[in-house]
Amino acid sequence: MLERQSPVKKEVGDVLLELRDLKKYFPIEKGFLRTVTGHVKAVDGVSFTIHEGETFGLVGESGSGKTTLGRCIVRAISPTSGEIYFRLPDGEEVDIATLPKRELRQVRKHFHMIFQDPYSSLDPRMSVLDIIAEPIRNNKLLSANRDIQDRVRELMSVVGLDIQHLNRYPHAFSGGQRQRIGIARSLAPNPRLIVCDEAVSALDVSIQAQILNLLEDLQAEFNLTFLFIAHDLSVVEHISDRVGVMYVGKLVELADTDSLFADPKHPYTEALLSAVPTTDPEIKMDRIILPGEVANPADPPSGCYFHPRCRYAQDICKTETPKWSEVKPDHFAACHFANELELRGVEDAP
Repeated sequence: MLERQSPVKKEVGDVLLELRDLKKYFPIEKGFLRTVTGHVKAVDGVSFTIHEGETFGLVGESGSGKTTLGRCIVRAISPTSGEIYFRLPDGEEVDIATLPKRELRQVRKHFHMIFQDPYSSLDPRMSVLDIIAEPIRNNKLLSANRDIQDRVRELMSVVGLDIQHLNRYPHAFSGGQRQRIGIARSLAPNPRLIVCDEAVSALDVSIQAQILNLLEDLQAEFNLTFLFIAHDLSVVEHISDRVGVMYVGKLVELADTDSLFADPKHPYTEALLSAVPTTDPEIKMDRIILPGEVANPADPPSGCYFHPRCRYAQDICKTETPKWSEVKPDHFAACHFANELELRGVEDAP
């Protein structure tokens, strides 16, 4: 378990990525004719910005839409609607959501994704050299084989891998080493934004800490910007500057890390924080157990999606969708009673 500490405040630049009302609906098809009878609202109207040089954490239970959102940002899947504005090195802003494939290929080198499972995200038939070199060749960044090999060796050294293992295959490496290979592959085209999709959740705790420290070192060295998707809040607290909380495809709270962990404004965030472990043996965990199951994104409840599980819910929560509002400076939430409730943060745990 990671020891809780406040992230170091970093100097962040201008907005690098901006999402505006992003939606991704998957059709539900039935019958021989594959008739569309409904939609799974995996991402349902999400908006936020990420600044250059910062780490934006995105948390929520399984099925909340975090991974789908990350895949939409890198256009691994196309969003249903909405805008994803990305600022290029020359200052031009492009909408990734609507870029034609030919133009998308030209800008894709500026953002990359690190996947959750280091065992399945690497091609077992390719050597480490070929895996790391693939984005270099695909983006035509270097042409001479000697230059490509030199670049791969440099990247392996940067992520802490032995360059003598250049011609080995993924099965010869441990989970942590495989994730380092994935990180080196992501760094190969010199991206500005890296989406980390549960990048450490499949690793042992000690290896998690090593990978997180590596990511922080790389961010400082190459001025990287991270979207860090995770379900482990202790990991998110360790690495993130700001945190967004998702529930059934919607963003329900957003704030800087210290503010969100100490003073949550949404009951769902309070419940998540109650499960964050502590290294202090004198503190007894007092978890908030939410009743029922996560709402069905194909048939969500009326009003606030969280109201069937919320212990503070009132009649208005069942009928009216709460507005996204700024509860206090730079702290946003979607709750009818965000200004009235006194919710328990991590520091308030008994």
